[in-house]
Amino acid sequence: MPSIAGSDSAGSLRSEGDVNATPRRTEWTDSALGPETRARLAEDATHFLHQSLSTPCLNVLRKAEGASIEDLEGRRYLDFHGNNVHQVGFGHPRVIEAIKRQLDDLSFCTRRYTCEPAIELARRLGEVAPGDLRRVLFAPGGTSAIGMALKLARVATGRFKFVSMWDSFHGASLDAISIGGEAVFRKGIGPLLPGCEHVPPPEPHGCPFRCGTTCSLACADYVEYVLEKEGDVAAVIGETVRCTPFIPPPDYWRRIRAACDRHGTLLILDEIPIGLGRTGAMFACEHYGVVPDMLVLGKGLGGGIFPLAALLARESLNVATHTALGHYTHEKNPVACAAGLATLDVIRDEHLVENAARLGEVALARMRDMKSRHPLIGDIRGKGLLMGIALNHPDGSPAIDEAERVMYAALSRGLNFKVTMGNILTLTPALILTEEELLRALNILEQSIAELE
Repeated sequence: MPSIAGSDSAGSLRSEGDVNATPRRTEWTDSALGPETRARLAEDATHFLHQSLSTPCLNVLRKAEGASIEDLEGRRYLDFHGNNVHQVGFGHPRVIEAIKRQLDDLSFCTRRYTCEPAIELARRLGEVAPGDLRRVLFAPGGTSAIGMALKLARVATGRFKFVSMWDSFHGASLDAISIGGEAVFRKGIGPLLPGCEHVPPPEPHGCPFRCGTTCSLACADYVEYVLEKEGDVAAVIGETVRCTPFIPPPDYWRRIRAACDRHGTLLILDEIPIGLGRTGAMFACEHYGVVPDMLVLGKGLGGGIFPLAALLARESLNVATHTALGHYTHEKNPVACAAGLATLDVIRDEHLVENAARLGEVALARMRDMKSRHPLIGDIRGKGLLMGIALNHPDGSPAIDEAERVMYAALSRGLNFKVTMGNILTLTPALILTEEELLRALNILEQSIAELE
């Protein structure tokens, strides 16, 4: 079976992000970017701390609008990356209008007070969330919301251990990388949060249990084995669908939900990058017919403009009145909440969940057609407008260099996306995307792959 996220030495630090400093990056910068852009990039590299996956930067933007971005030199790219913040596209007029209106009305809500936008957004999220996830806390970013979820799980259960997945990503803070499973964030950092156990992920294309063509859900059984042996796990935390993407088998989360119930363990689902319609359902857990005890949202909640995240929890978990779970300065920022309300309105009124589901089917059919003609394509997968194409060598090993070459060839043709785990072309466009734009992007991808082959 083709390997997607193997453990070979070349890919030991492969991540959900693409590498920011390689010889091919330098070649592309020198050939594709003008002197003004290169000067700005050099200035950026002078002032910012350098870090993997981020700095030095790829290019300089001057505009982000709808489903596209535009660089300093006026070149436009369909943005199939967007950091997963652009469910409603970039700069949606209704989101901008809501922000401007709120700035004139109430620009900040100080500690110990509340405001109407915050109350209304909490109410609206409780209404659209699955099951009885009615209690809400806001935070400035997804990593912070993950931290609140971990603290609440400890308070509610009186336990301190967590079970999470290798290859997962839940944020870059110390507590988030403790439950996260990517070496690029953990390596060399030193002691992490105690009590964090990791299990193999539900990765059908590189199953460590060697299930083969018939999945036995041994990965889910292993989670229950750990819960039974540990005996005092506060919560299992996982990404409902890994945004690389890795898509769990249909019964996986139902099996995990049942195991958690049997062992008095909470279930926390992280939908920071994939919630709010990306998978063709408002929340990805709806595909699996489960309701977690806590659900974490972020990224697109602020309309692609404001940093905003939310922790949604069951009513029975409203048990932390004696401690501070978040207590963030911008917890009830009225401008951020106004952006969140406008985002929910746009998703509803423009039928973006339905659009994502429909275009996802179109994309899968087109990608299957591409795979039939291009031996470099080892695997395709998708759920709504969360899509991936894995490039593999004939022996099934990840085609890492080829994936990077395809990425830069596609950039030169006007398509932006990221490479994850070294060889997966990860495609996450705005949910306002049209079918014409989708097919144009996939045509660019096929041209770039064919050119390389």
